[in-house]
Amino acid sequence: MIIILGGTGDGRKLVRHLVDKGQQVGVIPASEYGKELALEDGAMVLDEMPFLELSAWFQKNNVRGLVDARHPFSSDSHRQIPDPYVAVCDNYGIPYYRVGREETEVQKNDLVNYVYSAEQAAEKAALLGKCIFLTTGSNGVEPFLRVKNDFGVRLVVRVLPEHRVIRKCQDMGIKPKDIVAMQGPFSKQVNKALFKMYRASVVVTKDSGKAGGTDNKLSAALALKIPVVIIKQKNNGPVYSWREILFFLSNKIAT
Repeated sequence: MIIILGGTGDGRKLVRHLVDKGQQVGVIPASEYGKELALEDGAMVLDEMPFLELSAWFQKNNVRGLVDARHPFSSDSHRQIPDPYVAVCDNYGIPYYRVGREETEVQKNDLVNYVYSAEQAAEKAALLGKCIFLTTGSNGVEPFLRVKNDFGVRLVVRVLPEHRVIRKCQDMGIKPKDIVAMQGPFSKQVNKALFKMYRASVVVTKDSGKAGGTDNKLSAALALKIPVVIIKQKNNGPVYSWREILFFLSNKIAT
């Protein structure tokens, strides 16, 4: 069995290709919606397990590889240190691969600002505009809520159209008129229309690469002369494209 830690579109591509090759695939999804997608793709859905239970389960089910296809920024709030999945793979010699995304190429522009955390992004954005359009999802909103109160800025959040996510935003005090519930990624035209509609004066995004629509957000904001705050990735260790990982796993399975 191959285990996929879900959370990205690249993870889904791996699941579908492996299932098409007749492989048994187990997915540990990042959300309830992720469970639905995993079942739709033909995978077995697994729940997160504590370290000891995880070790026994991997051995019992002959896990031959694990792919970390979680969102590149999920470490901010979800991953444990040390990561139990990495530890289990190290203990039993199970190949571990992490899906990475290419950084967005940006020509030098005074409107583009780089930071390395949500806290830094919130502080920078509050200094750049009176209406922050946050495109990073529902995780990591807290620092922006703090600057919203401290600096008296408007905060607009774009999140997945899931009941749980919308309820979370409302519970944090974000008003319905400031919640944009839509499934992305979005084209440059859609981004421009939304930024104009909500009168965004600064846009915040994570550098999730082309797969995450960062290039379209950036080009839309710059076309409107809106400053952009980009949260850069912090990668520890090697990362690969989903196609490279599929090649590695196919060779491992063949042998």
